[in-house]
Amino acid sequence: MKKRLASIVLVILFIIPLSACGGGVEKIRLAEVTHSVFYAPLYVAIEKEFFKEEGLDVELKTTWGGDKTMTAILSNGADISLVGSETSIYVYAQEANDPVINFAQLTETDGTFLVSRAKLDDFQWEDLKGSTFLGQRKGGMPQMVGEFVLKKHNIDPHQDLNLIQNIDFANIANAFASGTGEYVQLFEPTASIFEKEGKGHIIASFGKESGKVPYTTFMAKESYIKKNDKTVKKFTKALYKAQKWVEEHDAETIAETVAPQFKDTPIDILISSIDRYKSQGSYAKTPLLDEDEWNNLQKIMEEAGELPEKIDYELLVNTSIANEVAK
Repeated sequence: MKKRLASIVLVILFIIPLSACGGGVEKIRLAEVTHSVFYAPLYVAIEKEFFKEEGLDVELKTTWGGDKTMTAILSNGADISLVGSETSIYVYAQEANDPVINFAQLTETDGTFLVSRAKLDDFQWEDLKGSTFLGQRKGGMPQMVGEFVLKKHNIDPHQDLNLIQNIDFANIANAFASGTGEYVQLFEPTASIFEKEGKGHIIASFGKESGKVPYTTFMAKESYIKKNDKTVKKFTKALYKAQKWVEEHDAETIAETVAPQFKDTPIDILISSIDRYKSQGSYAKTPLLDEDEWNNLQKIMEEAGELPEKIDYELLVNTSIANEVAK
């Protein structure tokens, strides 16, 4: 009898501390626009269990495309999305009652590379004129940044190129591999895989050419942030831990950490891809989206003819969470 009582007491003593630790784990449904080593800090936060340390269970799903990712948020199919900031502007311009707010930045350059089918030893941007160019979705960040860079090099994408834009985002790489186009914009690790397999050759970086821009950010509906402000702060805190970790470690270490997220990608490809992004400053060092980047985003959108209206920085960017966490 005494042994039984002692066992019950031990169980109770074990349970009480657990129940006093803050009420269990909070689940967050996160929708990412694509799955790429371009988002390495996110996967570091998952694999190093930084989210778990904050009491969060992040359920990640890839929604393949900005329109689908934003639909997931607006229809309550996701709590937080990782997608280009331009989508928040599109939603606001449609007079949404519950606007989508950017609260943490993940990448701050374009993440695509110009890949040519033929090997070019001395590429010049004017070589693109008259070619068939497999572009990205109209109105999306890859396409708008691509057009911005092309115009910077005196190329009119709609006059000087045979521009193809009718292929779904998730199928662009397959279309190029199947023989469509002489040039294409591709994210890593796909660009490096194509180069290794002889399907294409990386000849330029749109990220280096375009300057700083809030290319992919974490966002949520305004109502969600107000109702779950502590949860969003925990999420941002875990992200910031990962951002600092990525900044402090080399590409090989980062690649080994995120490798479970890319089981079909050779480790050498992961290393070279991450090294490219680190060397060009693609990974944001803090979650704060600054005003200069926001203005550059709208400049790029305006140049592409896709800016519905100019939106003040304070309307769609929540800086209080990132500033508090970064302290």
